[in-house]
Amino acid sequence: MRRYSISMKVFVLFCCLWAVIVDGEYLKYKDPKQPMVTRIKDLMNRMTLEEKIGQMTQIERYLASADVMKQYFIGSVLSGPGSVPAPKATAEDWINAVNEIQKGALSTRLGIPMIYGIDAVHGHNNVYNATIFPHNIGLGVTRDHDLVKRIGAATALEVRATGIPYAFAPSIAVCRDPRWGRCYESYSEDHRIVQTMTEIISGLQGDLPADSRKGVPFVDGKSKVAACAKHFVGDGGTVGGIDENNTVIDSIGLFGIHMPAYYDSIIKGVSTVMVSYSSLNGIKMHANRDFITGFLKDILNFKGFVISDWQGIDRITSPPHANYTYSVQAGVSAGIDMVMVPINYTEFIDTLTLLVKDNVIPMSRIDDAVKRILRVKFTMGLFENPLADLSFVNQLGSEEHRELAREAVRKSLVLLKNGKITNQPLLPLPKTAPNILVAGSHADNLGYQCGGWTIKWQGVTGNDLTVGTTILSAIKKTVDPSTQVVYQQNPDANFVKSNEFDYAIVVVGEVPYAEMFGDSTNLTITEPGPSTINNVCGAVKCVVVVVSGRPVVLEPYVDKIDALVAAWLPGSEGQGVADVLFGDYGFTGKLARTWFKSVDQLPMNVGDRHYDPLFPFGSGLTTQPVTRN
Repeated sequence: MRRYSISMKVFVLFCCLWAVIVDGEYLKYKDPKQPMVTRIKDLMNRMTLEEKIGQMTQIERYLASADVMKQYFIGSVLSGPGSVPAPKATAEDWINAVNEIQKGALSTRLGIPMIYGIDAVHGHNNVYNATIFPHNIGLGVTRDHDLVKRIGAATALEVRATGIPYAFAPSIAVCRDPRWGRCYESYSEDHRIVQTMTEIISGLQGDLPADSRKGVPFVDGKSKVAACAKHFVGDGGTVGGIDENNTVIDSIGLFGIHMPAYYDSIIKGVSTVMVSYSSLNGIKMHANRDFITGFLKDILNFKGFVISDWQGIDRITSPPHANYTYSVQAGVSAGIDMVMVPINYTEFIDTLTLLVKDNVIPMSRIDDAVKRILRVKFTMGLFENPLADLSFVNQLGSEEHRELAREAVRKSLVLLKNGKITNQPLLPLPKTAPNILVAGSHADNLGYQCGGWTIKWQGVTGNDLTVGTTILSAIKKTVDPSTQVVYQQNPDANFVKSNEFDYAIVVVGEVPYAEMFGDSTNLTITEPGPSTINNVCGAVKCVVVVVSGRPVVLEPYVDKIDALVAAWLPGSEGQGVADVLFGDYGFTGKLARTWFKSVDQLPMNVGDRHYDPLFPFGSGLTTQPVTRN
């Protein structure tokens, strides 16, 4: 490690000496003492069309060799879900991989550093041993903007621990229909809660200086990352909750529900905005110039860069990629500055180059895009510190961050029922009961706890995906040493009755999913969850803990259940669930989503005329911590 550190310092020193004077020529863009506008102008004046289009191109990590970076002047690289340097890669593995790509970018004629981006939507979720925080649907329950700011700061440190300076987060969608497979990426059906939660941007990027102008991107040094507000705009309001579908809405609904969180994000200095796959009143957002350029850039005065989603411009046509030349023209003309290609980058570069040379896309549009990209890079300090070092490697999965995630789990739990009789609550549970049963498919499954967007795109199952604590292991750590904890995933009623358990904890829910693979028309608990509830709760006092990315069908089971807890997708720190079940902390969470009775009622949101939920928006019983000798 010492040899690595010395060689890296030598390389950085060489870059710094070369930075300002090359072949006797003073390069203003390399001089950090120059005003940013001067640096951008100087660099732009030196760039060829090929170098400018390269800056607009984002490619996948596994394609980004040093030679490719140098030959095509690539401006950005990303790791898609599951795209890692090696299985269970360490922070050092990541740093080495990112730096090798960066050296390729720095070896180009102008030495413009690339910006490396990754989805870090509930912690650094692509990376083994990272802290996995609750998904946004749970954080919205807390209504705690300071908590999400601290989560943003912790996430930034863990992302920087792997040498990465850019996170595709947060999602500020307002999910209006839980049938949508991305609903767990949304803090709430209420835009006011989503607006409050944009404080995570200040955690990721740092607090905006008091004298900063509205719309100007901001990243406060090497311990912070550039953030990305997504997906612009209306992705949570599609018809039927179908992912990437059409959002049909009038201007009052659009600007009153889906747009407000973007105002807050821009005021907080968000560096980038990602465009939605969805359409708005029939117009694909990736081709919607009125909103990308006309509203976001011109009216809201956003000065960062706009990035497409993965192959987002391809999907302007149906089927995708049916007329790629048109797609490139429509997307770039609409105001997309950086294109997440991310595979067929030569096709994108060749197509855009031809469109510019044929005067179909004006050079002024290319210059606007590149200025915005360079502004973010200069703001981040990438020109001064292009290479990552080992300064933050101890932050990945640190004990402090795991304690923060555990706090977030505690605060995100919602107690929906506590006792079949009001004055006879079941929770908090006694730690000293002689014999308790833990049941359910989700009780001992870290992958189920974390959900989608964890290690892989669709998430994984089992306990080997990363480091964390399952709910079962947390229960065992929490109860008295004399208490016998019996775990049966799906016991039959005879087993439950014959063992004379004092009470049972049943943990069931949904299996992991992401995006369109999570779209659901029935929103049912995954089998054998229903039979587990019936078998256990019909024979012994039970608390049912639901692990899900949204409200699910519960009405058929509620009367059989003594206590009911919505745990959402709590992430890697299952100890937070046990903390509250056993009364070390009280329940405080309040629903940030309406819990429906039947899917036939959907979409149904608070304030609707025909509002008849199972548990209304804002529901949540409270308990007090138990004082024990």
